[in-house]
Amino acid sequence: MASDLPSEGSGTVTDDATRHEGGTELERTIGLTGGLSIGVGTMIGAGIFVFPGLAAGQAGPASALSFAIGAVIALFVALPTSELATAMPESGGGYYFISRGMGAAYGAIVGISLWLGLVFASAFYLVGFGEYAVGTLVEAGVPAGGGGAFVIVVGVAVGVGLTAMSMTGTENTASLQNTVVALLLGMLSVFLLYGLLDSFGVFGRETVPQELTPEGYLPILTTAALVFTSYLGFAQVATVAGEITDPGRNLPLAMVGSVVLVGVFYVLTIFVATSALGSEALEAAGETAIVEVAREYFGRPGAVAILFAGLLATLSSANASILSSSRALYAISRDRIVPPGASKVNLKYGTPHVALALVGGPVVLLVTTGQTEILAEVASFLHLVMYGLICVALLAIRREDPDWYDPDFNTPAYPVLPAIGAISSFGLIAFMQPLSQVIGVFVMVGALGWYLYYARDVSLKGGEL
Repeated sequence: MASDLPSEGSGTVTDDATRHEGGTELERTIGLTGGLSIGVGTMIGAGIFVFPGLAAGQAGPASALSFAIGAVIALFVALPTSELATAMPESGGGYYFISRGMGAAYGAIVGISLWLGLVFASAFYLVGFGEYAVGTLVEAGVPAGGGGAFVIVVGVAVGVGLTAMSMTGTENTASLQNTVVALLLGMLSVFLLYGLLDSFGVFGRETVPQELTPEGYLPILTTAALVFTSYLGFAQVATVAGEITDPGRNLPLAMVGSVVLVGVFYVLTIFVATSALGSEALEAAGETAIVEVAREYFGRPGAVAILFAGLLATLSSANASILSSSRALYAISRDRIVPPGASKVNLKYGTPHVALALVGGPVVLLVTTGQTEILAEVASFLHLVMYGLICVALLAIRREDPDWYDPDFNTPAYPVLPAIGAISSFGLIAFMQPLSQVIGVFVMVGALGWYLYYARDVSLKGGEL
């Protein structure tokens, strides 16, 4: 067994930089703020802008508890992931941890699935961006002719722009992410502060009286399974671990901190929304429920503002997912799971330009179809499989106790907490649509078939190539 894991190192990429098989090192340019922005920016979208109406329709005001349960389950995975990330701060995240803890076959399934799953999610976010753009223009009284065609054109243009920007430097992507997330959280904070004051009667307006659990307690759990997809973004931080500065400190803070911050926003949003309109009205509004809450508080300007916030949320989610997907592809290419050309790094900008092209291209093609909802749930399926295996990988590595494993962060309540994380992740898959499960299994079987055909001689367990 190797005494030390392969390291990507740090510093500026130059012609003299240390070279891996088929690639060059990436710079460590993402700080704690950037790490938090990737996690928060990926997670903040669907939970606030899509799920309030759906969740309130299933569990009533108690759907706030569903979001809280989802956050707790996410922490059961985020804490083991943080330990593994500080021991192995390399690009690829869950793929890297699983391949080193369980072997190349498991790593290939997760790595290829992660790459494709994030491509699916990116396309979903970009179509959502186009839809929010249309909604914002219409609400503001600006004609947006073309309907679905306009949505696709906007999504494609933004997808091409984000990919091109990522190729010219990770710091550009991180700067955009920091700015967008800061603006988004600022807008949402104002909205929630007003809503909380209104809920407690400060403005003299009566809230809608409701029973906390009108349908009993079981819907709280089923709704938690529905909304858990809102928390799939924290692990994106781990996919860029090779570019995080001071990873022993910043990786755990970014992953755990993003889950806690987003969880608080989700719970408060549901509380405010159910207080303002009531569960029945939220259910009737469906995916635009939060827009109707803003309209209730501030009229048309409020609706326009929250639609613009939705634009920011989908932009940040797409930006983070394109970045993370390229790093997953970069990692599996560097390990020779796929051809090594995908791990080439542009020496001028220090970015994996080939991997980015192999992400941005498929994303744009998927956006042109306009049909990405099922792909988003497939991405959630593949992420849940990865989360469960991350927890299993931690248990396997701790049991073997190799010399090279020296994390800066240790999971509390070991081994109970990672065991619960694995069971919870695999268990939530049972609540997904059958079609999503079938497509997800198909992707995983295809990844295994590719491994057996192309990379069956590759050995990664224990850090050896």
